[in-house]
Amino acid sequence: MEQKIGRQSLQFENAPSILSSASVVGKKEGEGPLGDLFDMVCGSDKFGEDSWEQSESTMQKEAVALALGKAKVTQEEVRYVFAGDLLGQTIATSFGLMSYEIPLFGLYGACSTCGEALSLGAMCVAAGFAKHVLAVTSSHFASAEKQFRFPVEYANQRPLSSTWTVTGSGAFLLGSGKSNVQISGITTGVITDYGIRDSMNMGAAMAPAAAKLIVQNFKDFNREPKDYDLIVTGDLGYVGQEILWKLVKDEGYDISNNHADCGIEIFDKEEQGTQSGGSGCGCSATTLSAYFLPKISSGELKRVLFVPTGAMLSQVSFNEGQNVPGTAHGVVLEYNAG
Repeated sequence: MEQKIGRQSLQFENAPSILSSASVVGKKEGEGPLGDLFDMVCGSDKFGEDSWEQSESTMQKEAVALALGKAKVTQEEVRYVFAGDLLGQTIATSFGLMSYEIPLFGLYGACSTCGEALSLGAMCVAAGFAKHVLAVTSSHFASAEKQFRFPVEYANQRPLSSTWTVTGSGAFLLGSGKSNVQISGITTGVITDYGIRDSMNMGAAMAPAAAKLIVQNFKDFNREPKDYDLIVTGDLGYVGQEILWKLVKDEGYDISNNHADCGIEIFDKEEQGTQSGGSGCGCSATTLSAYFLPKISSGELKRVLFVPTGAMLSQVSFNEGQNVPGTAHGVVLEYNAG
């Protein structure tokens, strides 16, 4: 079977399974619409640590422990970890997962890192290089604000287009064993630049990359929107969702009837003051783990295209006046009854 299909996709002959997953979130996320679904909600966003960055590392450590515990798999049985976060040199990941002593591939795909980690982990398992791998990512509102925008103490006013970085970590154990959820294929995105320079409008920056990825997935797999029960983007929010629908419709596809966005699902924007919605590496990871995966595992959803999105900027590029390009990674998740 030819596993490479189309321009940017793979269809796995031996589809790897998601054996377990876990979600760890902060106080605000726990107060949102999905609060009862997360595995761990901490009453303080410090998670008992001295800094925001250390607390983000703790979230990753706890998420991995929970995912391994659910599957009854030890850390010694895991061959590789594919993980990343939003911080410089991915320090939340390095310090958080160091004690596990599992070979680590550190990743940076901004808010699309969950999709990147799942894609690379699935490739590794499908190729027979590992029986078990972990895909892990995280973000923290305060550490992200401090690095990319303003310290929280600055109390700057947030525009309606802005998204609220999710404090959370998601961990996924992938393997060659049987489960009700399989990764049947992936579509890898390209960097897409539509000239957006507003770092407080991530939805507009990332929507073009998501649109291009989704359309390419349709072409590569010879599918239409109706072939998916749901197309789930990661971090576009209300502003980005409208742009996405228009861009995809311009290419001849209408996804408005079966599209959902993790950034919209995780918060109540009216009650919680989160403007356009949620974003951050932890947004798509925790929402997928807590909300969408159980629906696939039960058979309520048979096939889902999961498309986390990322804005590829840094302090340096922003201060130098560069645009904010976006990227996206698509993961095809399917229900497996047997």
